[in-house]
Amino acid sequence: MPERRCDILVVGGGLGGVAAALAATARGRSVVMSEPTDWIGGQLTSQAVPPDEHRWIERCGCTASYRRLRDGIRAHYRALYPLTNDARLMPALNPGACTVSRLGHEPRVALAVLQAMLAPALAEERLHVLLRHAPIRAAVDGDRVEAVTLAGPDGEVTVWADWVLDATETGALLPLAGAEHVTGFESRERTGEPHGAPADQLDNLQPVTVCFALEHRAGEDHTIERPPEYDRFAGRFSWVAPDPRTLRPVARRFEPNPDEDPFAVGPDFDDPDLDKDLWRFRRIAARGLFAPGAYPSDITLVNWPQVDYADAPVLDGGDADARALSRSFLHWMQTEAGWPGLRLRGDIVGDTPDGLAKAAYVREARRLRALRTVTEQDVALDVRGPHGAVRFHDSAGIGHYRIDLHPSTGGDPYVDLACCPFQLPLGALVPVRLDNLLAAGKSIGTTHITNGAYRLHPMEWNAGEAAGHLAAFCHERRVSPRAVCAQPALLARLQSELDAAGIEREWPEEIRAPGNA
Repeated sequence: MPERRCDILVVGGGLGGVAAALAATARGRSVVMSEPTDWIGGQLTSQAVPPDEHRWIERCGCTASYRRLRDGIRAHYRALYPLTNDARLMPALNPGACTVSRLGHEPRVALAVLQAMLAPALAEERLHVLLRHAPIRAAVDGDRVEAVTLAGPDGEVTVWADWVLDATETGALLPLAGAEHVTGFESRERTGEPHGAPADQLDNLQPVTVCFALEHRAGEDHTIERPPEYDRFAGRFSWVAPDPRTLRPVARRFEPNPDEDPFAVGPDFDDPDLDKDLWRFRRIAARGLFAPGAYPSDITLVNWPQVDYADAPVLDGGDADARALSRSFLHWMQTEAGWPGLRLRGDIVGDTPDGLAKAAYVREARRLRALRTVTEQDVALDVRGPHGAVRFHDSAGIGHYRIDLHPSTGGDPYVDLACCPFQLPLGALVPVRLDNLLAAGKSIGTTHITNGAYRLHPMEWNAGEAAGHLAAFCHERRVSPRAVCAQPALLARLQSELDAAGIEREWPEEIRAPGNA
């Protein structure tokens, strides 16, 4: 069996994995990064969920490297896409003129920018990327993970490493390594959370969604073949879905290619009806921002309530039913809803056989039992009020998003709670027992509830970047992550290095706690 050796193995090539690899290689460490699909970037690319939802993102609230990613996406459009002159000159260019984010864009553009960001480390052979490789076994000696075996298109490869980071979309490495972890919805007794479950519910997870890209060609018929599973799903489809905050049924608006001034469209994060206009909400190409004829139609992403698959938990593989749900909804829109001109744009998401995204969008992974678990009472606005979120002495980053829980596999309705701008504690990356394993993505120490706030693009990236720095820091000093968390001098030194790397760890006071500013 082929073998490799490196300083740091990053299992998972999503946003957390890429950020971890960038941080560790920048510090001179040798890194192997694996990725089960043939696209790095995770939710930003292979899962086709590109917009980030963050009201202060243009000003603050992300790491310097994540800002380079966002700037790189805009630069890619300005350099290579047929934007109008006015669009090209927009400092905060939003190619999709979407209402969910200040930067709606095509997944393949993000892929190109991420590949460019990794290119120097690849050229200098500090980084090796194993695409289409997924973990299947881990060799563990006591409290150390010695190696991980990955299955790929040409067989298995075992990677021996001093440090191992779980940046998978599902926390797939945690059970393989025997790491203490949690799945599902914890009880109120366990976490003390006001919205906790009455008892532990291990199989109660947020739904996955298989997204897809659409355009509309008026007067044409692009109806896909009726899916075999259509009768199973069709009865649940309509334009009506519950409002996440009130749970009242609300009709969504669907109007392809509206007449508009795309320069006047954008997110108003205080608008409670922000998500009711489905076409504009996750639009990734607004035809009016491009030269006439370059885009015959807008392109929008379908990541809507109708395609949330909550029938059963989906963690590792097994997304066939979720894919069938998405194709059935497309067929319903083209037939019963009366929009035959809707055209699937599989090329936008990587030319998959069924035209849908390469991978399901996984909102909730297995979560590490970490030194510090972030709970609802640390970040929820109705708990913390004007005092702002809990300030963690071991802050390794900042982020913001609502606690956004979609109707779950356990039958729970939406839970939508406002959050204070929050911090990422370093202890959320560190296991309670294993010495050389770190969480570097969705598997950090959160609960079912707070995962709903920490799962978005900027925070997943921040978690991976912090984990990459922490692993390299420990490698250089021959100390354990738990020692860094426990010893003030070590923690202060690491935090100064995070600061120097452009990782914001504190919110401006007027944002963090406006009642005290």
